[in-house]
Parts: sequence; C-alpha cells; structure tokens
Amino acid sequence: MRLEVLCENRLGIAQEILGLLASFNLNLRGIDADQTGRVYVHFPEIEFSDFQKLMQSIRKIDGVNDVRSVSHMPSEQEHYGLLTLLKNLPDPIISIDLKGHITRSNDAALKLLNEDESSSAMQPLNNWVTGFSFTKWLGSSDVNPRAARVSVERIEYLAEIIPVYLPDVDDKKILTGAVILLKSSQRIDKQYNALKSTPENSFSNVLAFSPAMKDVIDIAKQHAVLNAPLLITGDTGTGKEVLALACHEHSHRRDKPFIAINCAAIPDEVAESELFGYAPNSVTNRLEGKQGLIEQAQGGTLFFDEIAEMTPLMQVKLVRLIESNKFRRVGGSEEVSVDIRIICASQQDLSQLIQTGKFREDLYYRINVLSINLLPLLQRKQDIIPLAETFLAYYALKLNSNAQRLSIEAKKYIQDYSWPGNIRQLKNAIYLGVSQSLDTLEVDVAELELPSYSKDFGYFDCEFEGTLDQATKQFEANLLKRLYPAYPSTRLLAKKLGVSHTAIANKLRDFGINKNTLNNKDS
Repeated sequence: MRLEVLCENRLGIAQEILGLLASFNLNLRGIDADQTGRVYVHFPEIEFSDFQKLMQSIRKIDGVNDVRSVSHMPSEQEHYGLLTLLKNLPDPIISIDLKGHITRSNDAALKLLNEDESSSAMQPLNNWVTGFSFTKWLGSSDVNPRAARVSVERIEYLAEIIPVYLPDVDDKKILTGAVILLKSSQRIDKQYNALKSTPENSFSNVLAFSPAMKDVIDIAKQHAVLNAPLLITGDTGTGKEVLALACHEHSHRRDKPFIAINCAAIPDEVAESELFGYAPNSVTNRLEGKQGLIEQAQGGTLFFDEIAEMTPLMQVKLVRLIESNKFRRVGGSEEVSVDIRIICASQQDLSQLIQTGKFREDLYYRINVLSINLLPLLQRKQDIIPLAETFLAYYALKLNSNAQRLSIEAKKYIQDYSWPGNIRQLKNAIYLGVSQSLDTLEVDVAELELPSYSKDFGYFDCEFEGTLDQATKQFEANLLKRLYPAYPSTRLLAKKLGVSHTAIANKLRDFGINKNTLNNKDS
C-alpha cells in the first residue's frame, strides 16, 4: 500500500510518521519526501480495519493536514518511466560505475553485446567495447562529456560518453560513473534522412541565409504545389536534384515515388526500354513485359537530370509524353496512361543548344512552363559558412570524428574561395577535412586541400608546358569551334567577334575549322 501524507514543513514530522508505522508492525518498503509538504510511504498490504486505524492515527499527528492512498510514489514513476524509455530506445545505452563495470544496459545494448543482463552486469565494458579507456577517463582530474570512436565486434560506433554526478553539499558534485550512448553510421543516416522526409521539413536541407537564395526557395515552394512541368537551371553542383526532391516532398505527390534519371548516364541502346519499358515477347527470351521508369513513377515525380544530354529520339518521345500523358512500351501497341509531374534540370543553356540544333525547341517550351535558376555559391556567400558547418556536423557523426568546428582561418579561406564546383565541391572538401581531423577539434585550411582557383583565371596550372603563343592559338581554336555552329558564315562570325572577314577566314583555314569537320565530329 502507498500513502500520501500532506503536512506542514515541521522538523521531525517524518520521523513521527515512521514511528507510527513501526508501532503497527509495518515493514517500510520505501519513503519519499519533497519540499512542498508531502511525505509518501510504501508498506505491505494490511487488513481494512487496521488500515482505518492507521489513517486515523496519522491524521492525529500534529502538522498533518490530510492523508490518502495513492497508486504509486513519485520515485517509482520516475524509476519505471526511465526504465521504459531506456528499454524502448533503439540506440544501445549502457551505464558504468567508477571501475568501468556495467551496471545497467537497455535491450538494444544487450542485443549488441550478445549477452543477457545477468551475464554482463558488473563486467568491464571494455570486454566488448574497444578503442576507448573508460576507467582512464573516469580517473582523470576533470571528467567532462565527450565523443569517441569505438568498436564492437570490429564495427565502428560513435560513443557519446556522459559522466553521472550526484549533488553534494556546498554545490559540489560526486562522480558515480557514466552513461554511454552508441550510434552506428547507419543509424545516423536514418535519423538524418527521417528529419528531411516530412512535408514540413521538405526544404529544410536547402539552406538559405542570403536574401537571393531565400527568394529562390519562396518561388520553389510556390511551384512545388503545381502540376506543370518545372525546369531547374544552374551551374554544376548547385543542388538541382536536391531542390527537385524538396519540391516533390512539398507537393501532394509526396507519398508517391520520386524517380531521378540521369540522361547522360543511360546508353542510347537501352534508353528507350529503360524509360518506357517493353511489351511481352518484344525482347528476345523475355516472355514477360517490363515496366519502365516512367510507369514506375505513377502518381509521383519524374526528374530528368541533365536533360540537355537526352538523345534526339528520346526528346521526340518525351514531347509526346508531356503532351498527352500517354506512351507505348517498346514493342507494344497499347497506350499506357500515366499521372506524373515532370521536373527537368540542366547546367547548359538550352536556348543556345536550340540554335545549334542539339535540343528540340518544342520540347524546351514544354518543360519550361515553370522555371527556377539556382545561384552559384559566389552569388550567395552568406550561405557558405552555414552549409560548411552543417556538412561538418553530419560528417563528424558519420565518421566518428572529434571535429567540432572550422578554424577561423578555414572560415575566412572558404568564404573567399571561388567554389567552381559549388555546393558539391564544398561538401566534398568538408568531408575530406573531417576525415583528416578525426582526433582534433578544429578543421584547418590544410585539411581541406582545395586546389588554387580564381574566378577570373580558373584553376592555376602549375604544370603548364608550351608558350604563350601556343596557348593563345589553342584558346582561339576552341572559341571558334564553339561559335561557328551558331554563326555558320565567316561574315556572321566576324561581326560577332568584331574583327575583319578576312581575319576570321584565315583563322578558320589555319585551324581546319569548317562545316564538314564539325558535322563529322558531331556524327
């Protein structure tokens, strides 16, 4: 039985209550007291008549205002609530004493150690978890929380190690042991992906601190809820696929598939069957048909990355798909209807490719109903440090690194760097920096290993061979090869470059550039 006694805060009143319980020959199982004038007692069940007498006797104690039975004591609620929490947490949690011996483990920890609670209790944790001396850490002069890389059965984990202190007099603390939380890299990935998966957080991983990028995100959120085709443009590494996925997760199609297709990575000979699938018996030794990527995206979003690399045949078929929401499988005669949203991305200038005949004009106008242009990092410098710190925190967990921050020099360096590879290059640089700073708190400039680059001159070439004249001629040849298809006569090209017709004709002849050579190269 459990009683709650409401009483005045009088010296000795708890002792009187305990003395009364002893006079009834009751074996006390527990007692709680707080500063608000409540005393809780726990004792074995007694007869109802004895219980009535006990209640009357307690009420007669000077300073007792009331007494009543309760279902549980505060310490029990706290104790079993904590046990329930530990039991159901998916991450392994282990508590140890000052000798580094296990005092308690939750179910996830016991499963990881492949032991039961009785066999692991009071055994050294280092019997199972290696790579960190818990006893040495507990015996040091200043025991503070820390993270460390450890191994269990040769599998690496990140260990969050937190000391346990009990309060003592004069604001002092008594160290009693520690609690260890273990996380695998797979678990970290799951938590990171779960954080991004909810509709409310669909744009949470598209960091935007600069005003220009905030405007881009606002436009993207407006476009995300629409069904019209969306074209995302931007330099390499600016995060076009990340933005496309955020738009999908912000839309009503979020519970349906998001299928990304890299148009530059699908060989011509399999592109049609991969996209549209094939009908039964249409492919040798294949009795059954196959769904293509388009059909697999039913109800969801189909993302064409680097749409400029799509073959002319696929461009024609994509025009019809967008126009009618229907297509035919390879070798099939029946039309298949689909409900999909199409998002495309390109780092190339599609309007320029239309002029050279490398991209269909009718396809361009069908995919460019809604458009978003992603800015390079040079135009959103306020985002560089927050992005870098986000990547650092993630990779520090992923790689079990002690790295916590960028040095002041590293921050200044990356803020001034040109970042031709944009966010992708920044992310890779931080990954490299963290991987080379596993045992230090700061990532410095040297660990990032960024190549020298200038926005005006590009990458610095320390191994250049040749003369200035040779380099100039090579530049002229490359420039003319790029411009000649768009200005396919010497007069047009001369006018574009502001030189004489004769000068252009001579250079084209010297470099062997003409319509025949360019056509042969394209074919």
